[in-house]
Amino acid sequence: MASHRPTHPAPHTASHAPSHARRTSDRAANNTASPQRIPARTTALAPTPRAARADAPYVVYSTPDGDVGERRALRAVDYAGQPLELADLIPLPEGAALSMLPQRLAVGLDAQGQRVTLPQRQGWALAALPPIGYTRTRLPGYELASGSEPLPFFGYTAVAGWRGRLYAAVTPTDTPDRWLPSAYAPKTLERLVRERLAAEPENRALAHHAHCALDYHCPTASNLFFRRWEGAIAVSPGCNARCVGCISKQDEDNLVSPQDRLLFIPTVDEVVALGAAHLEQAEDAIYSFGQGCEGEPLLQSRLIEQAIRAIRARTDRGTLNINTNGSNWRALKRLYAAGLDSLRVSTISARQPTYDAYYRPLGYTFEDVKRSLILAREAGVYSSINLLCFPGLIDAEDEIAALVAFLRETGVQLVQLRNLNIDPEVLLPRIPKPEGKPLGMRALIETLRRETPEVVVGSFSRALRAATAPTPGPSPAAAGEG
Repeated sequence: MASHRPTHPAPHTASHAPSHARRTSDRAANNTASPQRIPARTTALAPTPRAARADAPYVVYSTPDGDVGERRALRAVDYAGQPLELADLIPLPEGAALSMLPQRLAVGLDAQGQRVTLPQRQGWALAALPPIGYTRTRLPGYELASGSEPLPFFGYTAVAGWRGRLYAAVTPTDTPDRWLPSAYAPKTLERLVRERLAAEPENRALAHHAHCALDYHCPTASNLFFRRWEGAIAVSPGCNARCVGCISKQDEDNLVSPQDRLLFIPTVDEVVALGAAHLEQAEDAIYSFGQGCEGEPLLQSRLIEQAIRAIRARTDRGTLNINTNGSNWRALKRLYAAGLDSLRVSTISARQPTYDAYYRPLGYTFEDVKRSLILAREAGVYSSINLLCFPGLIDAEDEIAALVAFLRETGVQLVQLRNLNIDPEVLLPRIPKPEGKPLGMRALIETLRRETPEVVVGSFSRALRAATAPTPGPSPAAAGEG
């Protein structure tokens, strides 16, 4: 794999695919063909003393011309100023990207353990943006410069150099193959979108998801056109929460959502046409209500109920799923009876004060959310939570204890760990500080597996119904084309 070039995190250009770059160093590294090797090209940096701990992870940063610079004499640190240990890191995984952090200065520890801030003329701090399936364990360290503005909504992760390679503070929590950019060949996708829109020109829901697939590289939208795996359906422009990190609508002027929100309510026929075709033709088919480009799907629960019944009248293949905030247990009870197979409820915490501070719910409570999950268990519906993970928050002692009790009470079967995409400077002032000390994300995962062994810990929804041969349909070219 070639080296990576950091990108400015613009709201509509967040590629998870690595791009090529040169690297600059304060000490020449061997120029070899090994993955992510830092070439020997150097810049005129002042000599620096040897680090207090030889062979420790060191500072990398984004130079003014967009290269990756390194300071091997400075120990890499995280957001809390704690040094990064090699045990915290893995080689930058496939599908990850690098992002400069504008108006944020790179920092590290010198040989005496003193904090050192790199001057602005050398560039900005650097972060990794890991692909789904890798859970972030540490936030990037930096110092705010004057005039700093909020960063776009991405999952900024600590990154460091070690022996000439880039490492990120993540741990693998699921198999990401079906979510990597390499599984979504652009030329093939463009052709499939073009052909399907020509075949179904009147379906507005299809056109909306074509936009999501081509412009936002949304995997679930793209899968509608590849006719495979988990496919998306957005139905609700409105929402009954005001999430701090909402990715489709922000009310604050200085916060920019990375996606456009759905602007219309599709008809039952539009939803059924997409859903029945996907379940009939896709491998490991899942048809999911509730997407990042919409509000809360339960606000259109009557539409969803009718669509579920109509789809199930046509086919018993595949999994009908809803991604929701779980706010309306009465509506969900109807959907369970209509034939919904699974639901995934989003939460940032199992503690109501933290939950309320982030979601800012309108007309529902955290108790309603819990009741929705309990009723799913009673109805035999497979339930999971979409746990928005932010190191230093969800891994605090009191948060972990509350989460374990929550899982036991509700009967949740799967915890999907997802990195919360947000600037720490936006989130932290808006939520209460945990009462317990952070134990680390790995400790969180280990505790969940030990204390709730019946609960699967992963990152993705599961296809539930037995895989059968799909109904023949248009056959897309191999994903590697283009």
